[in-house]
Amino acid sequence: MIIGVPKEIKTNENRIALTPAGTRELVKRGHTVYIQKGGGEGSGFTDKDYKAAGAKIAKDAKETFKRAEMIMKVKEPIKAEYKLIRKDQLVFTYFHFASYKPLTEAMIKSGAVCLAYETVELEDRSLPLLVPMSEVAGRMAIQQGAKYLEKPMKGRGILLGGVPGVPPAKVMILGGGIVGTQAAKMAAGLGAATTILDINLSRLRYLSDTMPANVNTMFSNEYNIRELIKDHDLIVGAVLIPGAKAPNLITRKMLKEMRPGTVVVDVAVDQGGCIETCKPTTHTNPTYIIDGVVHYCVANMPGAVPYTSTIALTNATLPYAIQLADKGWKKACSESNPLKLGLNVVNGKVVYPGVAKAFKKKLTDVNEFLK
Repeated sequence: MIIGVPKEIKTNENRIALTPAGTRELVKRGHTVYIQKGGGEGSGFTDKDYKAAGAKIAKDAKETFKRAEMIMKVKEPIKAEYKLIRKDQLVFTYFHFASYKPLTEAMIKSGAVCLAYETVELEDRSLPLLVPMSEVAGRMAIQQGAKYLEKPMKGRGILLGGVPGVPPAKVMILGGGIVGTQAAKMAAGLGAATTILDINLSRLRYLSDTMPANVNTMFSNEYNIRELIKDHDLIVGAVLIPGAKAPNLITRKMLKEMRPGTVVVDVAVDQGGCIETCKPTTHTNPTYIIDGVVHYCVANMPGAVPYTSTIALTNATLPYAIQLADKGWKKACSESNPLKLGLNVVNGKVVYPGVAKAFKKKLTDVNEFLK
């Protein structure tokens, strides 16, 4: 198979979908890999590194998309890339369709086969291709939140871990999944008084047993959320419903119950956000303030640490990319239920329930395309 890896062009996105090491593994299996010129520089990988791994260098995005049967990306295609994607071309990337209708409409129109990293799902309901970036984003949520709590950043002016004689900051985390767990580990490690909320009692029991003593658990409901936001300094949104829009757990009216300088970091912003007032921001302009509350809503947080993120992502996606390249997407998805669940839009039809529900689209049975 011919695989194309374009340079990411979303604002401040420095990751690339494949490392030189991953490239070598695909080339070893007889596949052809085109890397767009300069595509890996933001992650610390040069064209020379990719050539040494057996890749061919495409001069620009147009050539990369034109040559490829399968496109591997990090972020969802943006408007400038829509016209480069063609019928029957397999696009393997993070899509987050349910949060952005224009992208969904564009991919339907393209006739491409859209396989989303974020909905590849194992039997235990875990999301193996979302995990590495969720781990990075969860840890970064605390790193960034701590920074924006500083007074020059318009925060409350509170040190996350406090000092002897001064109590630490209070951190509230909505969601006890991968993002929430990693955020809690970081917050606890810095000494913050941390509370994780979730609706899954089994998960809360697990977290209660494994987390440090300065992490408490609480059942997530509107009453508890309203009570906690009154005196918590940093609030992390870490709610995920696979392939669907995140629910709004904190409304605009609830901001008035928070103290001025409170910081909210909504990691769920890729899926519409779990805080009503959150809207996607960039690393260039990461924050804005509403009712005195600092909002950090960067939609590609792991893009700020591209070396770590690119390697972590390739470690997770490569086994699936190999299956797709070796067998073709139809056979690979027929034989692998996790990959089949990754299919969101196929040849102009929506085949993933969460996307169909988000935009009131007709849901087509994915098995019709795998016969």
